[in-house]
Amino acid sequence: MQEIKKYVEDNKQRFLDELFELLRFPSVSADPKYKADVLKTADFVAAKLQEAGADKVEICQTAGYPIIYGEKIIDPSLPTVLVYGHYDVQPADPVELWDTPPFEPTVRDGKIYARGACDDKGQFYMHVKAFELMMKTDTLACNVKFMIEGEEEVGSSNLGVFVKANAERLKADVVLISDTSMISMENPSIETGLRGLAYMEVEVTGPNRDLHSGVYGGAVANPITILCKMIASLHDENNHIVIPEFYDRVVELTPAEKEALNSAPFDLEEYKKDLDIQAEWGEKGYSTLERTGTRPTLEVNGIWGGYIGEGAKTVLPSKANAKISMRLVPHQNSEEISAIFQKHFESIAPEFVKVKVTAHHGGEPVVTPTDSIAYRAAEKAIFDSFGKNPIPTRGGGSIPIVALFEDVLGIKSVLLGFGLDSDALHSPNEKYDIFNYYKGIETLPLFHKYFAELSK
Repeated sequence: MQEIKKYVEDNKQRFLDELFELLRFPSVSADPKYKADVLKTADFVAAKLQEAGADKVEICQTAGYPIIYGEKIIDPSLPTVLVYGHYDVQPADPVELWDTPPFEPTVRDGKIYARGACDDKGQFYMHVKAFELMMKTDTLACNVKFMIEGEEEVGSSNLGVFVKANAERLKADVVLISDTSMISMENPSIETGLRGLAYMEVEVTGPNRDLHSGVYGGAVANPITILCKMIASLHDENNHIVIPEFYDRVVELTPAEKEALNSAPFDLEEYKKDLDIQAEWGEKGYSTLERTGTRPTLEVNGIWGGYIGEGAKTVLPSKANAKISMRLVPHQNSEEISAIFQKHFESIAPEFVKVKVTAHHGGEPVVTPTDSIAYRAAEKAIFDSFGKNPIPTRGGGSIPIVALFEDVLGIKSVLLGFGLDSDALHSPNEKYDIFNYYKGIETLPLFHKYFAELSK
């Protein structure tokens, strides 16, 4: 541990400078205008992997953005860790809500503010620097493979094709992912499950053109009004989703599981204060930790239609649109949920509008074992680094490729994240604590050490 800490201390400014350089690339995969920047980011990642000591570094082309692959095989008889991360980021919009430019990393109160600081550039780059540390100090205890993609924020649509085509090349004993969070640095934790995702877009069309709201208002249905009523009808008074068959595969937690989940440190008042809300909202009969980790949800991610420019325009719009995501729990299937959502949404449309439902992307929920060699290695690494045993938690977000790795490669994942739920992922003023960044670089070599030792 002392050797690790010394290497980090001796190189901490360079580690920070390199991360800042990575964060300056606006690698927004969702917006084609950033294509050149996304490709430059891929080049940067490949170069840094090579500098760190990886062999066979390759920028692998896909139908979308490239996947960066690199490896270091020190002994084929030793276990192999496959490190996954992503170099693409969410759009920075609304840019006007950022306190500092989203692609010019800024440090305030020991925190790095930039788009991608936590999700996932700061976290995957910890692995690159931890690998460099192990190479430079001759302490790499097992084989390492890297697969860093550029389309996670848009559904990883080309990753499945790549993984299936390169199953032999990607052969490993565990996938190690840092794209999740801890409860806090005082209460380290490891996520043992993730929710799945079904992402939909709906369009409601009324008249064949925008209309004058005075001439036609009151006689022609307004698509925005109808869409809002349709969306509101998807939950009942207990905030329970009313789509038929939606909960058919959902398994309730046992009393023991509920008790274990709710024993994790959680301060509801601090939670409300951080979000500046008066009260929490959610499905009746469940705690906040249950709602965010073990219950399915349906949320409107965006809604638009009509005139939203400066001043007034008295228009009755022709169309209204919304984007809706559903988080899924174990045993639910994204394709099934997408199909029953479409069937239900079309069925509740009144006769004076037409409805179009489009499924975008999805992913399956996963639960990772807590009795595996890899999980025990992560526990020991956390204990050495933090001086405390980690708390197992369930994550509310989705990483669709975790299920893919299990299905195609036949291996489980360890979700060893160092972010915090308060890091404003996908929001303005995303941040990542410098302490967390360095702590990750210190902890990851210990995982490799213990994974090799426990695998003997």
